[in-house]
Amino acid sequence: MTDIALTPAAAARVATIAAKQNKPAILRLSVDGGGCSGFQYKFGFADAAEGDDTVAETDGVRLVVDSISLDLVRGARVDYVESLGGAAFRVDNPVAASGCGCGTSFSV
Repeated sequence: MTDIALTPAAAARVATIAAKQNKPAILRLSVDGGGCSGFQYKFGFADAAEGDDTVAETDGVRLVVDSISLDLVRGARVDYVESLGGAAFRVDNPVAASGCGCGTSFSV
């Protein structure tokens, strides 16, 4: 099992956004306390990977996760989905015991 994965759909979306913002195609996933279920996912662009980051690469796009957050998302897959409700990055997290309706919060 890989520590973390980025789907081709998510990689393509990151590449598109990064090109428009003239930034490197590096998406940072971190976990913060809070949200309706205890923890929440936070996405942002990074200029580079940090020393303790785990890095996954798909189609030239990198997903980076710090060592503390990795414990809460190990084995997860970051996807990009478009639906009637809108388009968003989604985390399929096998560590999460439960989630919430908004899809951005979870508990372990």
